[in-house]
Amino acid sequence: MPFTSLGLSPSLQKVLDIAHYKKPYPIQKEAIPAILNREDVLGIAKTGSGKTASYVLPILMNLQGNVVTKNRHVNVLVLVPTRELAIQVGEVFQLFGNQLPQRIKSLAVFGGVSINPQMIAMQNVHILIATPGRLIELIENNAVHLDTIETLVLDEADKMLNLGFREEVDKILSFLPKKRQNLLFSATLNEDVNKVEQVLLHNPLVIKIASENENIDLIDQSAYFVKEENKGPLLRYLINNDNLKQVLVFTSSSYKADNVANKLRKNGIDASAIHGKKSQGSRKETLRKFKSGELNVLVATDLLARGIDIAFLPCVINYELPRSPKDYIHRIGRTGRAENPGNAISFITPEDKHHFKIIQKKMGKRVTMIDSKNVDF
Repeated sequence: MPFTSLGLSPSLQKVLDIAHYKKPYPIQKEAIPAILNREDVLGIAKTGSGKTASYVLPILMNLQGNVVTKNRHVNVLVLVPTRELAIQVGEVFQLFGNQLPQRIKSLAVFGGVSINPQMIAMQNVHILIATPGRLIELIENNAVHLDTIETLVLDEADKMLNLGFREEVDKILSFLPKKRQNLLFSATLNEDVNKVEQVLLHNPLVIKIASENENIDLIDQSAYFVKEENKGPLLRYLINNDNLKQVLVFTSSSYKADNVANKLRKNGIDASAIHGKKSQGSRKETLRKFKSGELNVLVATDLLARGIDIAFLPCVINYELPRSPKDYIHRIGRTGRAENPGNAISFITPEDKHHFKIIQKKMGKRVTMIDSKNVDF
């Protein structure tokens, strides 16, 4: 099924062609026609499954000739859990929105930076992408009004509620008109998301795309038994010996991320860390460099990985294992996307053995184990 069969305008079709969107992903096939028809939608799909474009494209279509002209009153609100995701969603709206006959202004707002430039930029915005805390600040400063919202999107609702945004989301909902279109996207349908769905959605179209652990066959997984003190040398050996490019390395803390990145740089490997203690400007520039291929190794914590959406990311390395099997699957799911193969490597210390057995059992997949004693590093 081509994009032309989904009811999108010729101008959007043109941008899709330029951006090399060959054919719609499964969630796009179902969500785009429903959203164009003003239906409520519940989409359960992993990050990287094409869900952002599945709501961006029809929202832009629906706004053509139908935008609010009252200043600081917006048509569409997209709530996201992290600054990185806000920027990413904003970029997709701008990519497609800039090519439409009627100009649609979108803006991403988030904390960690000065609020004043964002307040000024709120002039004549039609689509607002926001993290909950910063949006409430803007409302309290009369910089934006939500009584004209026609479409509400909750993107990565599971993560937003897990991070404790429930109270803020409830407060934001109280500012919205009762009659509106609601679109809820989530990686999982947990108890919190289910409660929000029941309150928020009216006879929604429910779209459930295979979860990450059902889509890991394209990922070549391996693991190295290694002592803690040998992790650094092993990491450098693998990157250099296998000539690995665009490597995403996961650690369990900001401190460890900085430490690993520093040691890589000292040994001549181009690497940077990204985590919540970095400034927004630093995080944005580091992500840009990594996505463009200017930066070879990105060392990240789990939360920040939510903003890393690269279709052809070739390699993920678990320098430290995450606490839960779900987080492990989410991590390795950064690679092996868009029907492209990927490579996931994990470092397993003697203390990690039992935990990694549990991860493999939950995943339903055995991982090839290699003893690092047999590796000449």
